Amino acid sequence: MNHTRQDAWTEDEDILLAETVLRHIREGKTQLEAFKEVAKKLSRTSAACGFRWNATIRKQYQKAVQLAKQERKQGEKQLLEDTTHAPKETHTEHNPLETAISLLEQMKIDSSSSKPMNSNEDQLQDLKKEIQELKEQLNRYHAAWKEMGQLWDWVESSHKDDSKQEAN
Repeated sequence: MNHTRQDAWTEDEDILLAETVLRHIREGKTQLEAFKEVAKKLSRTSAACGFRWNATIRKQYQKAVQLAKQERKQGEKQLLEDTTHAPKETHTEHNPLETAISLLEQMKIDSSSSKPMNSNEDQLQDLKKEIQELKEQLNRYHAAWKEMGQLWDWVESSHKDDSKQEAN
């Protein structure tokens, strides 16, 4: 007897899952977001969608996944080229609100491309500060160790003096 499970995946559901995951890859979104989106549409859990994708469907769509990744990279590259070659000045003949919006978008793009450099510089400064703090801490430990050695010598010499007095 061949019984189909009540919750078995249909071919249409598999296609929907695959298309959604590939679209998310092209758009630079996560597969988890795709699983959540499909889960809502199919009344399944995102975990079930993820399992179905990883266990069955992904193998059938490996070339499509690679192509989607390439398209995403080309899209990012094209966007970067467009923003670097785009004129910085906007025409004043447009609606002032549109001009303000496009200016803010350009500023956002410019600032996001400079963030990695700033973040690396900030990280470098943080590391230099941490190194300095560790050096100071090490110097304090050396000083404390030296003081402990002097204290030990003093206790040892006092003990010898006490032993000599008791012997007399």
